[in-house]
Amino acid sequence: MFTGNFDVKTSDRTQMVNITSEVSSAVEESGISEGMCLVYIPHTTASVIVNEGWDPAVMDDISSYLDQRVPWKGGYSHSEGNSAAHIKASMLGHSAIMAVRNGELSLGRWQAVFFCEFDGPRRRSVEVSVIEG
Repeated sequence: MFTGNFDVKTSDRTQMVNITSEVSSAVEESGISEGMCLVYIPHTTASVIVNEGWDPAVMDDISSYLDQRVPWKGGYSHSEGNSAAHIKASMLGHSAIMAVRNGELSLGRWQAVFFCEFDGPRRRSVEVSVIEG
């Protein structure tokens, strides 16, 4: 098993950052040719998803949809004032699992891995584990 991490620096409250190249680099560094790659976000107000990476409008649409459904000011009880970020992160999830084939991250033609920031700007950590199998 290989474990590694890298940082993502965000500049906006809500931001979708394509981290496919960083995750792919971790898979290459692992030296594992067949198995699974787990990407984990150890934060409560950020997520990771796999979705279309070709057209940036897709990430804009996802951000807009979440902002409409979970507004920043929604009468929440959480005293820090960032409940919307916690809710959005819970909706999208804190991990993603992808196959590793022939030493490479196995994604569909249009797929990419995105770090989803909901309480930025911040410097965040992304954990990657590659498991042989």
